[in-house]
Amino acid sequence: MAHITYFVAMPFNRNEDGELVAGEAQDRQSAGAAENAARRMAEAAAGAVAFSRTGDPSTGEFEDAVVLRQFGEVPSLDALLRGE
Repeated sequence: MAHITYFVAMPFNRNEDGELVAGEAQDRQSAGAAENAARRMAEAAAGAVAFSRTGDPSTGEFEDAVVLRQFGEVPSLDALLRGE
């Protein structure tokens, strides 16, 4: 049961209805790298978030995501954790 932590940066843009929608998430090697990538993404998007998830890939069991940093406009934390 090897637990691993993934660090991710994900941009958000507004669709035609003005709603925030997630763009393509990108894995990074560390929390700092995810934060830097999210900062850069937010320059070309409505906003971006850096987060981490820890769990066991062999079982598919993961803890809730932990938001490391937000830039610009992003959905509420509750919406992010629910996957909206």
